[in-house]
Amino acid sequence: MKIFTSSLALFFISISIFSQEATNAELVKKGLLQKQKIEKESLVKNIPFHNIGPSVMSGRVVDIDVNPDNTTEFYVGYASGGLWYTTNNGTTFIPVLDTAETINVGDIAVDWKNDILWVGTGENNSSRSSYAGVGILKSTDKGKTWKNVGLPDSHHIGRIIINPNNADEVIVGVTGHLYSPNESRGIYKTTDGGSSWKKTLFINNQTGIIDLAYAPNNFKTMYAAAWDKDRKAWNFRGNGTGSGIYKSMDAGSTWQKISLENSGFPTGDGVGRIGLAVFDENTVYAVHDNQFRRKKNNEEKNGDRLTKENFKTMSTDTFLNLEDKKLNAFLKTNGFQEKYRADNLKQLVRGGTVKPVDLAKYLEDANAMLFDTPVVGAEVYRTDDGGTSWKKTHTDFLDDIFYSYGYYFAQIQVNPSNKDHIYISGVPVLKSKDAGKTFTSINGKNVHADHHALWINPKNPNHLVNGNDGGVNISYDDGANWIKANQPIVGQFYYINVDNETPYNIYGGLQDNGVWMGPNTVREDDSWHQSGRYPWQSIMGGDGMQVQIDTRDANIVYTGFQFGNYFRLDRSKNKQTYIQPKHELGESPYRFNWQTPILLSPHNQDILYMGANKLMRSMNQGDDWTAISNDLTKGGKKGNVAYGTLATISESPFQFGLIYTGSDDGLVYVTKNGGGNWTKISDTFPKNLWVSRVVASSHKKERVYVTLNGYRWDDFKTYVYVSENYGQTWKNIGETIPMSPVNVIKEDPDNENVIYLGTDNGAYVSLNKGQKWHAFSKGLPNVAIHDLVIQPKAKDLILGTHGRSIYKTNIEAIQLLDSEIMKKELHVFEMSRIKWSEQWGVSWSKWLKPDEPSSTIQFYTTTAGSFSVQITTESGKVLQELSVKADKGFNYVNYDLTITEKGKDVLQKEFPDDEVSKRKNGKYYLPIGNYAVKISSKSISEKKLFEVQ
Repeated sequence: MKIFTSSLALFFISISIFSQEATNAELVKKGLLQKQKIEKESLVKNIPFHNIGPSVMSGRVVDIDVNPDNTTEFYVGYASGGLWYTTNNGTTFIPVLDTAETINVGDIAVDWKNDILWVGTGENNSSRSSYAGVGILKSTDKGKTWKNVGLPDSHHIGRIIINPNNADEVIVGVTGHLYSPNESRGIYKTTDGGSSWKKTLFINNQTGIIDLAYAPNNFKTMYAAAWDKDRKAWNFRGNGTGSGIYKSMDAGSTWQKISLENSGFPTGDGVGRIGLAVFDENTVYAVHDNQFRRKKNNEEKNGDRLTKENFKTMSTDTFLNLEDKKLNAFLKTNGFQEKYRADNLKQLVRGGTVKPVDLAKYLEDANAMLFDTPVVGAEVYRTDDGGTSWKKTHTDFLDDIFYSYGYYFAQIQVNPSNKDHIYISGVPVLKSKDAGKTFTSINGKNVHADHHALWINPKNPNHLVNGNDGGVNISYDDGANWIKANQPIVGQFYYINVDNETPYNIYGGLQDNGVWMGPNTVREDDSWHQSGRYPWQSIMGGDGMQVQIDTRDANIVYTGFQFGNYFRLDRSKNKQTYIQPKHELGESPYRFNWQTPILLSPHNQDILYMGANKLMRSMNQGDDWTAISNDLTKGGKKGNVAYGTLATISESPFQFGLIYTGSDDGLVYVTKNGGGNWTKISDTFPKNLWVSRVVASSHKKERVYVTLNGYRWDDFKTYVYVSENYGQTWKNIGETIPMSPVNVIKEDPDNENVIYLGTDNGAYVSLNKGQKWHAFSKGLPNVAIHDLVIQPKAKDLILGTHGRSIYKTNIEAIQLLDSEIMKKELHVFEMSRIKWSEQWGVSWSKWLKPDEPSSTIQFYTTTAGSFSVQITTESGKVLQELSVKADKGFNYVNYDLTITEKGKDVLQKEFPDDEVSKRKNGKYYLPIGNYAVKISSKSISEKKLFEVQ
């Protein structure tokens, strides 16, 4: 196969020069104001979105704040799902951050005496999907309204603490930017409720503050945990010399480092994330993610077994002298392909085709490197002299808690009434009753494994409220048993898809919560508790990734978890087959993205594509694979995260083998002959940005769309392009979209003028091929839209969000919009047929609410103002009349199908044989028949007929 580079860069249209710099706070603020303006002027602002769940698996909790005087009242902060409030011990919650500029949360603090809420925006866990915030938000009315009170360039907030005796005195630990150096890191203090801030501690531009805690009876004595880290798309360094513990004796005005040489606490380059728990002025616990390498223990033996490490230094002679049985045991245990067995491997080694070290390399990928790193890991230290000296509380390694990703955890709590009772959060959550000498797990069977927050009731220490990757759990017996409180709909979806069943199903992969599917008609409420059958079904574990469904048989589903671990499921037989492609021995391992792309060919549903660093193709449903390209990336980078991988694939519906790929390091390629030749078509794009989507048009063979995402550089600009000639030249169509990284673009299947877009801060649509964009907002908070899909038969648009699960709306009216309709002052869309029911207005018990129907009347107008909506007989006699305020663009009127007393008389006079009776709820409803809806304003009016069957 051949790879070419396009030489038509000079024809590139309207693409700005790129520099890999973090977007400054002023531009972010400008973008937020621009979004508010676009939402106000949007033609689609009234199109309603409905959240259809799921909720049971929940999403990542970052903090919990409970009213100590009324423990049934508390707030929960979700990483990308907002702030939720309960007054009934988690039975139900309401979201209270949805009107704010962002719903990305790092930490929360509540002044319960004055009902003042503080939210530090931007998650502090430094995950792949830890979204940045916009500073500190404050509410004085329990979340009805919010004010940004500063620190806009902080991006990620570690901790907020409030002086319990002075609500205006607040200390904030700023973790800072995730992917770039940042001067705004450190500790900030306000004494005037956020009107002004003073930076009281700055260490360096890569070291921020991840935790703050004060002595319960002395706010002047407080401790801070500094964290030196650097994340890149290809590597995460979660430790450094800047990490350490600081102490203040004047309420955060000045600070001194106390984790010094000879203090007993680790120092140096291996110091990672630290969590703090203060019992009193003198007794403090610290949990530490120790990234120093473990010392080799010569006594550690693996018996007579071979390990991967053996082959890294093994000579050819030694290899050839291995016992075949012993070698085959290693090969089978480690999942080598069947063709690699002792006899033929030795033949390959003798011939020089393969070296012994290749067996070790064969097993290594970025995921293995991340999890196999031999670091010290979790440690707990305690001081009883205010930090002058520290002592490790345990003698053995605390294994199977942090693994090698302690950057995600490092939380510790101490019982407020017993300084020897502590808890540490990781995988799982542990407790110790002997000051950290020994630990036991309190992870219940109904509790997620990854933990980030724990509240201990100071008046009843057996009462715990826990926050984890799977939501909220409550215990009243010190963790022996747990209640699940997952009413909030806060799922963090990576990808979604739909099938063509009736009703159609929605599938999606979630962060750390697997892959789920459910009918689109599901109503998210608690009625399923009665039957015990939740309408959504889990079909895969791990971090759920992409899903492809065979259009011939919806039981055949392709999906999996992170780093390309994909399976073919046959749901009718409850069977799954592992299908990840494997490289040949002696070749470099394939590199698979965390979110590995897969695609069923629209031309043949037996043909499956999967993106590694090469494009892989299977002609038989994933049983066998062939690489149909060379490396389509820049070759990767040294690090502990897979990089230099394909991130997106698209095949044109017009031609088999017309395929586009996009990589995480900024390259886009096209082949027109199924991989025979490849041409690079991204030379004129901004460099090194993640290609979040490449999409071949379904309306024109030559057309292709590309979106780039700068999130992994803290670059929040929008990059959206279209080409009309297979990518030879490009046009920028994203310049007017408010600043936010772009995750997904989708062409409308029916109307080629319509394009949908999902960003890290909302969803948009263009009605004229990208010349102008309109924001969706009704029912949608400012949440990250990771994916969107259209069900063509139902004409539904489904949004997969990373923080608020799945939203749905019908887009038939948008699809019908053309130049003729847009020229009209008023256009009324056809109403759907209405099925009459004997149940309208009645219930089987007087204690239950009656069934009250509703139908939606949709119209489009070029003029905002007051409109009359009349329901009439075919001859024009008025049965019901409504007055509505309409906006320019699409408008929706919910009509409850009732008629007035006068309207009832009109009907009975016009149709004397029909009896219209009052229902039990005291209302009259339209009987079976033909009617009209007439909408008018001043000199304009239009009507449409509709039928009640």
